[in-house]
Amino acid sequence: MEIVLTKKPKSPVIIEGFPGFGLIGTIVTEYLIDHLETESIGTIFSEEIPPMVAVHKGRVVQPIEIFYNKKYNLVLLHVVTNPAGLEWEFGETVMKLAKMLQTKEIISVEGVGSSNMEEEPRTFYYSNRETKKKEFEKMKIEELKEGVIMGVTGIVLLKAKNQEQPMSCVFAETHSAMPDSKAAASVIKVLDKYLGLKIDPLPLEQEAEKFEGKLKALVEKSQEASEIQKKKQLSYMG
Repeated sequence: MEIVLTKKPKSPVIIEGFPGFGLIGTIVTEYLIDHLETESIGTIFSEEIPPMVAVHKGRVVQPIEIFYNKKYNLVLLHVVTNPAGLEWEFGETVMKLAKMLQTKEIISVEGVGSSNMEEEPRTFYYSNRETKKKEFEKMKIEELKEGVIMGVTGIVLLKAKNQEQPMSCVFAETHSAMPDSKAAASVIKVLDKYLGLKIDPLPLEQEAEKFEGKLKALVEKSQEASEIQKKKQLSYMG
């Protein structure tokens, strides 16, 4: 995988969100891009990623795009392509990006399956730095004591520990494999306090159905492109 950047911010915080349970990561990064002043500064290329782009409101939406917010020195890694089968490559690429930018902290956002049907989804945190743990505790966010973290986030967690890269995770309960804007809004509330973003999650809660439909369509198109590419590769082989 090749990282292509038009700008290299110094010591930013990276927020990465890969499509996972409830599409929490993709929804959160999309919302931050829409509600913070951001600019596209690059992408990640790979021949294994389906050759697909979507067009939304006259703007090209790439499968993987890197955005930057100068005010808070944030790099947002927005992903709509399915990482299945490429988790190790993606994890290594996130760490490579962090090293390139001398990243202050990586923040991963994820959904965790739950049978909790309470009105407000619970949020949890993980951090490999004691100072960051204290910040979450002051916010009354519960630490994730037990659990299995899979996919790209699990790989980044492992590599961040080995490379002594500061990293935190924010998890939100979701009982749906479909896009869950309510759970994503609970993550945004945590990020807002943790990073001092002064961003309002209310529009996401109010327009949940519309927003979920948009993200679901983008991810479905990505999956369709991936299946078409696989069929073409099989036809070439046999």
